[in-house]
Amino acid sequence: MPRKSPFVIVLSRSERALLESRAKKYTLPYRDVIRAKIVLYAAAGLENKEIARRLDTSPPIVCKWRKRYFHYGIDGLQEMPRRAAAKRRTPESRG
Repeated sequence: MPRKSPFVIVLSRSERALLESRAKKYTLPYRDVIRAKIVLYAAAGLENKEIARRLDTSPPIVCKWRKRYFHYGIDGLQEMPRRAAAKRRTPESRG
């Protein structure tokens, strides 16, 4: 039996309207359109596997964006800063 996501999405009218607008725009980056669709499908009660199948993506990706929206709202769908890579020491700097 499939496991239900603990991150239940409930949208206000304004949130739904904004996400539906994003999901239909061809001028937005593809990633933004997919993220909006993930949240809309999650709000409709679909499970992560079904959303992934419909959008031709992986369940972990769906889980990530559902969880981010649950915790941060619409701002959670934006790119967040990533950690910088560790600086490598060159033989010259080791002295």
